[in-house]
Amino acid sequence: MPSSPPDNLPIYRLLTGRDDEAFCRRVSKALELGYALYGSPAITFNGEHAVVAQALIWTRGD
Repeated sequence: MPSSPPDNLPIYRLLTGRDDEAFCRRVSKALELGYALYGSPAITFNGEHAVVAQALIWTRGD
């Protein structure tokens, strides 16, 4: 397993976006790559739709 994230991705990432299937798929893909959830998700409302955020950290190679 690689000791650093692929494609020059950072060790720490904060994914944000509309609370929808696409966001869930982005988080799922990061988990498949070797990232782990870091802390709890956050959610807010921007007046039109819910916006979520999830922090992730690289764990492969530990």
